[in-house]
Formats: sequence, structure tokens, C-alpha cells
Amino acid sequence: MDDLKRRLIDEWQGGFPLCERPFAVVAERLDSSEDAVLQALRELLTDGVLTRFGPLYQIERLGGAFSLAALQTPEADFDRIASIVNGFPEVAHNYRREHAFNMWFVLATETPAGMNDVIERIAATTGVPVFNFPKKREYFIEARFAVGTRRVEGAAFPAQKPSPLAPLPLAGEGKAAMRALKPLVLATQAGLPPIPQPYHAVAAQLGTDAATVIAGLRILLDAGAIRRIGVVPNHYRIGYAANGMTVWDVADEAVDALGEQVGALEFVTHCYRRPRHRPDWPYNLFAMAHGASRDEVAAKADRIAEILGDACRARDILYSTRILKKTGLRLHG
Repeated sequence: MDDLKRRLIDEWQGGFPLCERPFAVVAERLDSSEDAVLQALRELLTDGVLTRFGPLYQIERLGGAFSLAALQTPEADFDRIASIVNGFPEVAHNYRREHAFNMWFVLATETPAGMNDVIERIAATTGVPVFNFPKKREYFIEARFAVGTRRVEGAAFPAQKPSPLAPLPLAGEGKAAMRALKPLVLATQAGLPPIPQPYHAVAAQLGTDAATVIAGLRILLDAGAIRRIGVVPNHYRIGYAANGMTVWDVADEAVDALGEQVGALEFVTHCYRRPRHRPDWPYNLFAMAHGASRDEVAAKADRIAEILGDACRARDILYSTRILKKTGLRLHG
């Protein structure tokens, strides 16, 4: 990977310009040319080093719901059940992990009421109980990864982590505005085209003009409905070979204060409080950590343990061994 590609990944996982020729702005900041940046981006997408390029939507700000769910799938039936689960459009990501709970997937529905419905349908279709782990509290989410010489001990990028989004209730005019922007969300949720004027292409698809598209994306960004606009690297392809979901049984009276501290660690990309499912699942704190090896992830888990101290009664690390599906948010028209 040449320096241009490294810098494109490191510096443009967010903040992609909202202007007539955004790649000209990117090229100027990367001391390159518009054509060279576009060629690098296309090659990274084709090679699978980047999984996508465009806006990352926060469905809860659009009136929808996210949840994490898991199955205890019989090994002999794993592939068949994975195929069924992946066939649900509400399943955005699906991973195989080393644990009795061996299949973990993210669900995204357009309304909170739709979450229970899809969980019931998955359970009925697979014949396996679905364990639902809705987010009770978000301490941090910002999955950015550095590559090459800019990578520091596998730490998440950037070193100075921004604060998590504050809650933004959508009601009245705000909710109506989000509904009005749904066609724009539908047109961009799979990504932006890697061409000199991507917003013009989206505008042509919607029968409008680029200025309207840019203004709509700005509204969505300001409302937190878009987390960021930029490139999304495949962390496995850039050196983060170990993906560990660390889970912790933390005393309820201490979990929120400690969760904030864990979420502030530079290497944690996601950190949430989620419900327990006793007796099968005693854990209520989830923190994602990535590294070049399992030893690196285990060392990071030890740092989390130091913060949790005696408030933690049990812990585990669920390593992913296979990506079963990874499409991201998909709303439907």
C-alpha cells in the first residue's frame, strides 16, 4: 500500500467535504491530484481494503432502532441457520464468535416496534431462541482504525477520542424533517459513487440538484443522523487481525460510572451497557477491542479489568472467527 492510500484511510474516515468537487479538496489536503485520489479509492474498494465509502447512518436518530442479538447455534446446523439469518434485510452485520453463543448479529429496524417482530420471525424461521441485547446505555462508539506507520500499538484512530453523541429526541418538526429526507438516506445508505462529483450523481437519481443533496446531508450530520462521512476500512485487511468483544459482569450500581471510563480508553471502539440473560449470560458491559493478535486484545482486556476492579464479578472475550454478513444499515422504500 502506497503512502497516498495509507493517508486516504487514516485521514478520511470522517469529515468528507460537502461541496461541488469534494475529491479536489481531499486531493489538496493529501498533496495529490483529484484523479490520483479517485483511483486510489476505487482500488481500495475493489481490493476489499475498504468495505464502503459514504455516510454512516445512526438509525435511532431517524426514528428507528438498533439491537445486538445472539444465537446458540448447533454446530451441525450452523451454516444453514447463518444463511437464514443473513437473509433478513434487517440484519446489518453477522459474526461467528468463539463461545456457546456463537452467532452475533446487529439488527436495524425502521421503527422500535419492528424490532420485536423481526426477532420473533428469526426465532420462528431458524427454530433457535434469539437472545436480544438492546442498548441500555451507550458509553462510546467510534470505530476508526489507523494503518501502516501511523498505527500506534493497534490503538483506535484518532488518539483524542471525540465525545459520544448526546441524545437528540426527534419529535414534531424534527421528526417530519427526517421523514422528508428518507429518499436521500435510501439513495446514500449503500455509499457514495467514487466519481469527481458524487453529490451530482445522487441528485440525478433523486431528480433534484446537488445543492439540495449537500444541504440534506448537512442537516442529517448536524442532527447526528449521520455519524460521519468517509471511508470505512476492513480492519482485518489493515492489520487488526483479532476482533474481541470483551464482556463483563459489573455491579449495577457501578456500571455506568465505570462504563464511561472504559469507553474513554483509546483502543475501545464500542462500549455499551446491555441486559443480562441469566443464567446463560451474566454480562452487562460490552467493550470492543481490536489488535494485531489475540495477545494484544487480551492485554487490552486486562487494562479494562484494572478500571473495573472489584466491581467486576466475571469476564470473557468472544473472538470473531468469521464474518457472516456485513452490509451496514439498510432502510427500505
